[in-house]
Amino acid sequence: MTGRLNSAQPYALGLFRIVVGLLFACHGAASLFDVLGGAAGGGSVPTGSWPGWYAAVIQLVGGVLVLAGLGTRAAAFVSSGSMAYAYFDVHQPNALWPLENGGELSALFCWSMLLLVFTGSGAFGLDRLFAARTAPAAGAEPASSEQARVTA
Repeated sequence: MTGRLNSAQPYALGLFRIVVGLLFACHGAASLFDVLGGAAGGGSVPTGSWPGWYAAVIQLVGGVLVLAGLGTRAAAFVSSGSMAYAYFDVHQPNALWPLENGGELSALFCWSMLLLVFTGSGAFGLDRLFAARTAPAAGAEPASSEQARVTA
């Protein structure tokens, strides 16, 4: 059973990355373009407003990059940091627990993106496509840890 699950790990990680990236990008698009219900309370975030507009840009760009699996680790690092800032600056001063302060999404996105920093893109990502084109000859060591499977 463990062998089968381990062999499916890159694909499960790739699907996880796609879903998290899509949801993160949708969150940014809603805030920037007043689509999908808009920002909290409806409407869009005013251009250039701190920190809302910058967070929305990070969400949209970071989400699209994570979704595509392009520069996954860097995009996820910046995205995770922006969600940590959102949680501790916006939500945590209102109450200690995420359920009390409305910070569940910020916490979940922060930890999901941080996981992708350490695991990489998994299967189905453009990172792997570009790595395969520049991979060394057969039998050589993998070019990066992105190509190696994560094991527990």
